[in-house]
Amino acid sequence: MLNMNNNMATKMLEIFEVGPCENGYEMGLLIGQKFSKQIKSRLENDLVLHNQLLPFAHSPNSKPLLKSLSESNMKKYPNYWDELRGTAEGSRSSFLEIMLLNFRKEILPFIPNEENNNSAYDETNDDCSDVLVVSESMAVAAHNEDANVALVGHTYLIKGILSNGVSFTAYTYAGELPSCAFGFNSCGLAFTLNSVPPCKHEIAAGAIGRNFISRDLLEAQSIDDALARIYSSEASVGHSYNLIDVRTRRILNVETASRNRYSVHEVGPEPLFHANMYLHLEVHQERDENSVSRQSRAAMLPKGSRSEFLSLLGDNNNHTKYPIYMTGPLLYTLCTAVIDLDEKTLSIIEGDPKQREPSFVFTMM
Repeated sequence: MLNMNNNMATKMLEIFEVGPCENGYEMGLLIGQKFSKQIKSRLENDLVLHNQLLPFAHSPNSKPLLKSLSESNMKKYPNYWDELRGTAEGSRSSFLEIMLLNFRKEILPFIPNEENNNSAYDETNDDCSDVLVVSESMAVAAHNEDANVALVGHTYLIKGILSNGVSFTAYTYAGELPSCAFGFNSCGLAFTLNSVPPCKHEIAAGAIGRNFISRDLLEAQSIDDALARIYSSEASVGHSYNLIDVRTRRILNVETASRNRYSVHEVGPEPLFHANMYLHLEVHQERDENSVSRQSRAAMLPKGSRSEFLSLLGDNNNHTKYPIYMTGPLLYTLCTAVIDLDEKTLSIIEGDPKQREPSFVFTMM
């Protein structure tokens, strides 16, 4: 069930229901047709795509990496690979460009410096922030979805209905698989995601892409099923997954790295703030000053109630260069998602979460 607040001053996200479909290609085709304008606009204006990914893709150095990424992900997730093909076909877009967007995190570390016209990581950081708690009085996961300012106006919501009767709702970047951000399904399972910055030698070239792993999580039917999918994912680049199960009232933070390394932290009464560096998995990582700044600021702020969670995620008064709530010029908080395990709802707030009411409230079960 979905409730919407129609008094929003800004244009709300569009939601599209699709399925059941005969196969992944049909689902991608319908999504691509529906959002062709947003997808084409993103492809035309994405500077990372044009300045870094495409020049690399057209160089001889790229062939082994792109071949390995394509073959390994097509083999492990053929249905999602077909979904990606359908998205390109439905939007009448270049499949190469769609593929590069979906593999950007797996490709950028391997672009030689002389081909890097700009700093790849500076331009593509998905600097999301999460605050999580499970106590006697509340169980909440709150998430800022932060991205390059070029993503503003290039996101949408997909409600996918699967042939087995399970449905999912996913916040989706134009041209990418649902979801590299957050989502939930009708089994009462939700997730939010935080990128992490492993050093280059920690990355397995040509292995499984993070977008394919998170797409797979949308079909998990329990928190144990979700863990099993993460454990067997054979990821190229590490990630941080916040798994939320409203049926069992549990939240797990799962940090991963290549070669099937992982660490699981069960969230309890002590609130956990997670930005974009590893907190408990021992991995050599790049220092992200933005993440360090947000982590330090969050440690100073109260986290005793849902309203304090929203105040924290709306905080932009610490260091003008690295606030928790981002308004540009490079990084922007696209929205805030709040998952209440007791109410069994996921709410999406567009704008400052301290001041705005939710534009969407989904009942998860």
